[in-house]
Amino acid sequence: MNKTSKGLSRRTVLSGAAAVSLAGVARAQAPAEVKVGLIVPLSGIYTRPGQVMKMGAEMGIEHINAQGGIKALGGAKLKLVVIDCGDTTEKAKNAAQRMVAQEPDLVAATGSYLSSFTLAVTEVTERAELPMLTLSYSDLLTDRGFKYIFQTAATASRQSELGLPTLMKLAEKASGKRPKTVAMLMDNTATSVATAKALKEKLFAQEGLQLVVEEVWTPPLSDATPLIQKVRSAKPDLLLFMPNAVSDAKLGLEKISEFGLGQGKIPTVSFSITIAEPDMLQSVSPEIVQGIMTIVASWGAKGHEALIAELKAKYKEPWATQNVISTYGDMWVMKEALEKAGKADRNAVAQALRSLDAGDSKYYPGGQLKFDEKGRRVGAGVVIVQWQSGVPVTVYPPELAQAEPFWPKKS
Repeated sequence: MNKTSKGLSRRTVLSGAAAVSLAGVARAQAPAEVKVGLIVPLSGIYTRPGQVMKMGAEMGIEHINAQGGIKALGGAKLKLVVIDCGDTTEKAKNAAQRMVAQEPDLVAATGSYLSSFTLAVTEVTERAELPMLTLSYSDLLTDRGFKYIFQTAATASRQSELGLPTLMKLAEKASGKRPKTVAMLMDNTATSVATAKALKEKLFAQEGLQLVVEEVWTPPLSDATPLIQKVRSAKPDLLLFMPNAVSDAKLGLEKISEFGLGQGKIPTVSFSITIAEPDMLQSVSPEIVQGIMTIVASWGAKGHEALIAELKAKYKEPWATQNVISTYGDMWVMKEALEKAGKADRNAVAQALRSLDAGDSKYYPGGQLKFDEKGRRVGAGVVIVQWQSGVPVTVYPPELAQAEPFWPKKS
């Protein structure tokens, strides 16, 4: 070997050694795992939706990690941190304070099912500058000027604007006439309040509907009899029934059936996922819920077949509600943001979410995977779900529909 070749060899060896060393440093600096949070009710009357959201998060984490983790971070794996936010706004706020204090390494989180809880939780996460995704509906969530909240669902007012006209057209097409009178029974949670505000201030008049009964309760509902008696006396063309606790939904539907108002005698529509939860069938027969519709921000639909099949096999869930699909999608949005941020830092992730433009939305209806200046997902749409033969199936929009809708005709 001559002098030159010896020199090249030495430099090559040294260069290669340096490269190996730098790569080693880079790998050493990349975290082995990145923590993301899920803060949902896992105790009290809202436990069930919290459990389902946990299923969605677990499946998302598992799939992301199986496909190589966060590539921008050397394949770092996502690790889920689950926090129980309880069943009151006070408990939810306390849980958020524990979360940010005990888990300083969280780069993002999602939750908290009820808008009332999410309003309380995000007061804390905003101060901690922790990016928070949410499927909660209330317009207030993203009307406060916060910089670290990202609402994947259409707001409550937007869902009303998109959903009610579609329902009216469906009723007219199926029955030959449009409903003229409406009764509205609702709890006083933030989502229901926001939905009702949009209906009463604008949409009822726009659609030619006269509100003949309006009743509001504070969950949990102890007796639905007085509410349904008023509906029976008024005999409206349409009933809007808006519970957010499964126990409240069961009580109301049982009483509707008992009073002979079910099965299309008064067409019933909801604005939450609660009325289509699998738990409904534990005390209400498929005949009682047949034809009932609900307008929601997301649902298992055409294109989700493999995910729904896995959910059934792994968790024995009979169908995929908004809670599992949206929370699963949230994990992928977090992954996108981490890939864009290139580091496990909550402020970098927040900035990545603000400038995200990840194309068509796959796990939320309509629009894109990007957020406007308020933190609302651009073009977010709605799904209409209808109970058909014991299963709540997606019937709108047509590109996501699993079945044709029908209008439960008033007899």
